Amino acid sequence: MERSSRNRLNERLLHQFPGESLFHRIARSVCAAGCLPRKELYEAWEVARRVRRRFRGGRVVDLACGHGLLSYILLLLDDSSPSALGVDCRLPESALRLAAVLEESWPRLQGRIELREADLATVTLERDDLVVSVHACGGLTDLVLERAVSVGARVALLPCCHDLDGRDLGGLQGWLDGPLALDIMRVQRLREAGYRVITQQIPNDITPKNRLLLAERT
Repeated sequence: MERSSRNRLNERLLHQFPGESLFHRIARSVCAAGCLPRKELYEAWEVARRVRRRFRGGRVVDLACGHGLLSYILLLLDDSSPSALGVDCRLPESALRLAAVLEESWPRLQGRIELREADLATVTLERDDLVVSVHACGGLTDLVLERAVSVGARVALLPCCHDLDGRDLGGLQGWLDGPLALDIMRVQRLREAGYRVITQQIPNDITPKNRLLLAERT
């Protein structure tokens, strides 16, 4: 089964996830909801696993959250996070359906995850928050970083759809492709702001835009 497929998972694919691991249980819930592309399940899972190896606890704030699956997985992997807030300028109509199925499978999550339609720039953040984002397109990645840095919060994101027009690439474009140069400059700005940065990758058979950036204030 191609993990990069944009086809929606549905009940006909339940047999692909027969085990009792947490991932297979989540996947069966996603199949039951019938609204999420396969690629998004694997992206959220691979990002969440790597984030929780580094960062525990704190309110999860998922900016440009889409269906909000990342927030649910992060709380399932670490129950010490009290709550999560998923924010997008426009939530998919099926986001609430996915939330209902997940909360039916894990009742302890009921009332702990809020999905909100709002401008990402208006969300109030706190220093103890864990700010996350998967494929915030173009300049939204920089907005997520700016919002996290403004309060000193931990941040983890997977950049996407790099807009290079007018961007400072540090003169690196002669050696590196533009998107990589831009991500390196993002790392440099975080370091200058007093952050310790960890760079990783999720498997590229899920997405070629697989660079994961994790950072916390030193």
